[in-house]
Amino acid sequence: MRAPLQFVLDFFTGGDPVQPKSVTPTAQPSGLSVSPTDRAADRSTDRSSPAVEQGLPGDAQVPVPSGFTHPTANRHAQLQDVVVSYRFERSRRKSIGFMVGADGLVVRAPNWVTLREVDAAVQEKGPWIVAKLQQFKERQTEQFQKAIEWRHGAEVPFLGRTVQLCVLERGVGRVHGQDIAPDQILPVTVPPGASVTQVRDAAQVWLKKQAKALFEQRLHHFAPLLGVRWLKLSLSSASTRWGSARNDGHIRLNWRLIHLPISQIDYVVVHELAHLREMNHSPRFWETVGEVMPDYAQRRKALRQAPVDLAQD
Repeated sequence: MRAPLQFVLDFFTGGDPVQPKSVTPTAQPSGLSVSPTDRAADRSTDRSSPAVEQGLPGDAQVPVPSGFTHPTANRHAQLQDVVVSYRFERSRRKSIGFMVGADGLVVRAPNWVTLREVDAAVQEKGPWIVAKLQQFKERQTEQFQKAIEWRHGAEVPFLGRTVQLCVLERGVGRVHGQDIAPDQILPVTVPPGASVTQVRDAAQVWLKKQAKALFEQRLHHFAPLLGVRWLKLSLSSASTRWGSARNDGHIRLNWRLIHLPISQIDYVVVHELAHLREMNHSPRFWETVGEVMPDYAQRRKALRQAPVDLAQD
């Protein structure tokens, strides 16, 4: 039985929707895709490089595996089963250079270096590149986790605003801070003398419950507008993606979206539901998104700039 197709919305989303390149079908995603400018410049030495994105009969396309994507990526490499979309630039350097920053990977090479040589260097450097990208994400995650002190009275981002963490120890009989309005409280119940980790875990249980209820409500709202049917919702704790959709109607949404404003949550919901009609990022996909969300580009930009970093549990 053929496995369902899946498309994901990566954390490193960026850039404006672009026309997908026409590529030759192959059996499995592999190799590299080349920007039109570089393809023309190195046509004589780079003809054999297969593209990551592959065609299927008709207009459907196989989605690339999740990975790391630079906002202005113009080349892609599959490194250790991870697709890394990176920014490639020509420069006056004397050798090929690699830089990992907040946006992802940037590769620079002098004009006399062919794309084939660049591809080989990226593959050779693959383990280092993937490790550095993951380390960068983990550092961002640690910074976000440290930003919240999981103690009574802490402020926790929730739907674009903040709620106050109110801790009830079992047996005490009341929630500290009960004079605060209920919709401004994140209540948790923990054992006497609970650690910060226990308080955090209890708070995340509450946040996940709120997230699932809200996500289901938004899916029910937008699915009829798009003329699609979703069959299952799962909460995700992925470290590099906001959501994913499979063509069998299974939607996965990162529970940490609950920290963000509803406008950004709705964008992710619509994005994933639109994949139930178009399992790609073709112009027709973005037209589908725009049918119910004409301002999706602004919401997409806001999501890219969101201060919430995805973190692994």
